[in-house]
Amino acid sequence: MTFTEALPTINACLNGTATVLLTLGFIFIKSGKTVSHRVSMVSAFLVSVVFLAFYLLHKYLVQGVHTPFAGEGFWRSFYYGMLISHIILAIVIVPLILRTLSLAISGQYERHRAWARWTFPIWYYVSVTGVLVYCFLYQWF
Repeated sequence: MTFTEALPTINACLNGTATVLLTLGFIFIKSGKTVSHRVSMVSAFLVSVVFLAFYLLHKYLVQGVHTPFAGEGFWRSFYYGMLISHIILAIVIVPLILRTLSLAISGQYERHRAWARWTFPIWYYVSVTGVLVYCFLYQWF
């Protein structure tokens, strides 16, 4: 297997790792462990940055070649509905993450918390559906 062929699996693992880190960050903040929350969320951000770099690299390397979805019927509709929402929210989440993170870094915790109420569920959805898109394309159909 070439590096280019391995990139979708690597990216799915990065998305899965981000999901785990986001989950831990959520648990930590709900239990008052702010330092652990900070470490988890910054780690999720860094993993997501690596994912984005590898995703763009993969798109560059394959030059427009894509893996078609092989499912039919309900699964085809489900997949494309999920994919469209994933793509739109993946675009939306980037500035939301940057704003939420910058508020935390600058110590504006009340504003950070208000932004995080929107950022977290969208980021979580994008991470989970990223793994699901991979599974639908490369594992299940």
